Amino acid sequence: METDCTSNDSRATGAITPLPSGTRLLHIGPHKTGTTAVQGALFAAKDTLPEHGVAFPATSRHPMEAVLAACARPAMIGDPRPTDGHWNRLLEQARATGGSTSVISSEFFADAESDATIARIVEQLGGGRAHVLVTLRPLTRIMPSQWQQYVQNGLRTGYEDWLDHMLRRAPCEKPTPSFWRRHRHDRLVERWARVLGPDRVTVVVVDDSDRDGLLRTFESLLGLPENLLRPAPDTANRSLTLAETEMLRNLNKEFRGNGLPDELYSQLVRNGAVMHMKNSCSPSPRDARICTPAWAVEAAAGIGAEMAGRITAMGVRVLGDPELLSAVPKPAAAETPAAPRIAPEVAAQALYGVLAAAAAAPVRHTAAAKARTVHQTTSRELVRVLGHRCLKRLGRR
Repeated sequence: METDCTSNDSRATGAITPLPSGTRLLHIGPHKTGTTAVQGALFAAKDTLPEHGVAFPATSRHPMEAVLAACARPAMIGDPRPTDGHWNRLLEQARATGGSTSVISSEFFADAESDATIARIVEQLGGGRAHVLVTLRPLTRIMPSQWQQYVQNGLRTGYEDWLDHMLRRAPCEKPTPSFWRRHRHDRLVERWARVLGPDRVTVVVVDDSDRDGLLRTFESLLGLPENLLRPAPDTANRSLTLAETEMLRNLNKEFRGNGLPDELYSQLVRNGAVMHMKNSCSPSPRDARICTPAWAVEAAAGIGAEMAGRITAMGVRVLGDPELLSAVPKPAAAETPAAPRIAPEVAAQALYGVLAAAAAAPVRHTAAAKARTVHQTTSRELVRVLGHRCLKRLGRR
């Protein structure tokens, strides 16, 4: 049964004390805890925030390359390696905010492993002004979403096999070693609290039954008017359905089995087929869901309870109900699981995304191409480019 949520620190009672003016808030995720929603809302309100003494220094919704460089982590498969230049530009943008309260959000901060790396990031992003915010959700909700995200980055392991590796095969580091670095939440909080001190770390337990609760919490902490931060829908960030994920996973097997270069995967698969499919096709309620088996739900809930106990004992500020981290979802009504069948129109959109990416590739280094991704280009224009290039190549032959 799910645990009722009674917030430890709620806006309704006025108990959420805003952070001191001039704080540089680092929202470190981790992944799948509402980070995209927060980043989208902050970026959409970027021009309004300074009226209330708050700055959002990044020039994009999510400064991923900069944070990957700072944490010495690799890019997504096939993408260019992040450089110190990305990080230095973000630092310059942060310094330009002066003494204003500011907020930088990236779930990839959670990938910082060593105290030395964390200390350097904190010092460069404000030193004593820095305050870290960690958002948490139950592992039972994170695991299916994180698995399909790994598949979007080339993973070939099926969901139940992946769960078996993550929960039963010690040391539970393969095939995705980043999972527990991000989602052993007690150790994540401990790493950052060890460097900053517990009084400069806030943990927010996200209540999924309160859709806008996380944005309201950010408003309270930053001293913003209520409802200034609004959801900014992003279809490109939606999770894949089970059928879509399985189609991609099998494509990953073929891709790896034929030794194709990673750059081709980035260009044609992730930023071509997958991106176009996600932007063109909305999931149907009839689509088969990614279902976590009972044994894995119980194991994840047990780990969640252990993590919640350790976090509350650290002396960090906790907003929300830590017991939610060990809540077990209510079982769905008994039914025969639907087969993960891909709809013809979904397959067509995925294939079209590959063709569109291939057509756009020759001009991707121009200024116009860098400013606009394939899925933001009209179908008519992409077909025209593809046709032109095919005719040109036939002419050469």
